[in-house]
Amino acid sequence: MYKEYEDDFDRYEELEDNVDEFVCPLMRQGPFGQFMPPFGPGFQGPTQGGPFQGPASGPPSGPPPNFTPQQSAAGGVGTFAVDAGAIRRCTFRFVYIWPDRGRGFWAFLVFVGPRSVAGWRWNGRRWVYFGMDLRRIESFQCF
Repeated sequence: MYKEYEDDFDRYEELEDNVDEFVCPLMRQGPFGQFMPPFGPGFQGPTQGGPFQGPASGPPSGPPPNFTPQQSAAGGVGTFAVDAGAIRRCTFRFVYIWPDRGRGFWAFLVFVGPRSVAGWRWNGRRWVYFGMDLRRIESFQCF
């Protein structure tokens, strides 16, 4: 289903186009095929004190900033340096993520859980919904 290429972004994009869109396991499908919050209307989710936000909230209306930020020297502090409390302030904002393997990328986070994040990832052409384990993030920077 998913195969990661560390330095070959073009091959990743080819695979991505052939894979069904990622759906957060917490989401449930509604009667008309749309995805709905897992706990019903009015649930006060863990981010921003509002309802759970997922693919139904839609991606940002435009592309991310047109620059690649420099990773700070303190960026690679070590394994398990990124925690939910640190990255939560980046919810509903553009964030540049440097994973522990592969190239960095722009994202727009809509969910931060105790061990993972989810949101929209820019693949160079469009926004694609994704989820990621916090242990796989080496560093990040919010904008």
